[in-house]
Amino acid sequence: MIYELRIYDCLPGRLPALLNRFAEHTLAIWDKHGIKQGGFLHHNRGRSSHRLTYLIAWESLADREVKWKAFTTDPAWIKARDESERDGQILSNISNQLLSPTAFSAVK
Repeated sequence: MIYELRIYDCLPGRLPALLNRFAEHTLAIWDKHGIKQGGFLHHNRGRSSHRLTYLIAWESLADREVKWKAFTTDPAWIKARDESERDGQILSNISNQLLSPTAFSAVK
């Protein structure tokens, strides 16, 4: 198992649009493609209060490649993304890291 840590920095005032997009659209589309979330965290204080951090659990890099491509090219995702950005761009930056658990990690 590998984990992908993704950090989304929103433009000022746009975090609610991102949270709504995940809740109302993205997670259902992930389910359709077999993408498993490991949790979502909102930074609620300080300079990072516009940030959403989340984890995705993948069986392997090959699993990630196949499922992520299917998700990003899914017409339902493209429509949801475009509609959520009708009032303007949401994200100012996206970063991600692929992580593997250590032998002694509670997360396997």
